[in-house]
Amino acid sequence: MVKRAAPIVLAVFLLTGCGAHSIQELKGGEALKSGGHAAHGPARASGGTAVPGRDYNPADVMFLQMLMAHNGQGVRLARLAPDRATREEVRTLAAAIATTQETEAASMSERLIGWRQPATARADEHAAHGGMPGVGEEEIAAVADAAPADFEKKFLNMMIAQQDDAIQLARMEVATGLNAEVKAMAERVDASRSAQIKQMLALLDQ
Repeated sequence: MVKRAAPIVLAVFLLTGCGAHSIQELKGGEALKSGGHAAHGPARASGGTAVPGRDYNPADVMFLQMLMAHNGQGVRLARLAPDRATREEVRTLAAAIATTQETEAASMSERLIGWRQPATARADEHAAHGGMPGVGEEEIAAVADAAPADFEKKFLNMMIAQQDDAIQLARMEVATGLNAEVKAMAERVDASRSAQIKQMLALLDQ
């Protein structure tokens, strides 16, 4: 089983707890057909204060920065499926994921530019919290190099964990962000990723 880097709480938050949960729990306690990847649950945190004269706070900025980077990883992972997946359902889902996350990234980039905020945080911004959430180069390579018979299971398990990380980021934004439009975006992320996870779990059962 490929190890995943532990997701982090937003750097502007005060971390008070982080409960891990697995894909087995996402399936309501059922055993996975293949090894899954642990994903962390939402941490309780307190959001940053509003930026003077603006309708956003540091939590909004960090959410956009982190989800943009996270989406980039997800798009790279999704783009492995068209040439490797054997089932049309998996290829179609992967294409939808890539399109959705590219569209989201463009919207988030535009908003950060409008706020005159950088697209990414400093390289060391998240070091104290364990690094950025999501998959790393080795994990993407492990899926890309999987044997044909194993590809779909590895891809789906990795993508489930990746999408769950996005859900946790979105729920932290809803709880601690200020900007109404960004919080609405986070709610859409939560809904879309949750639906995709449900679909991928069903594909694993087939």
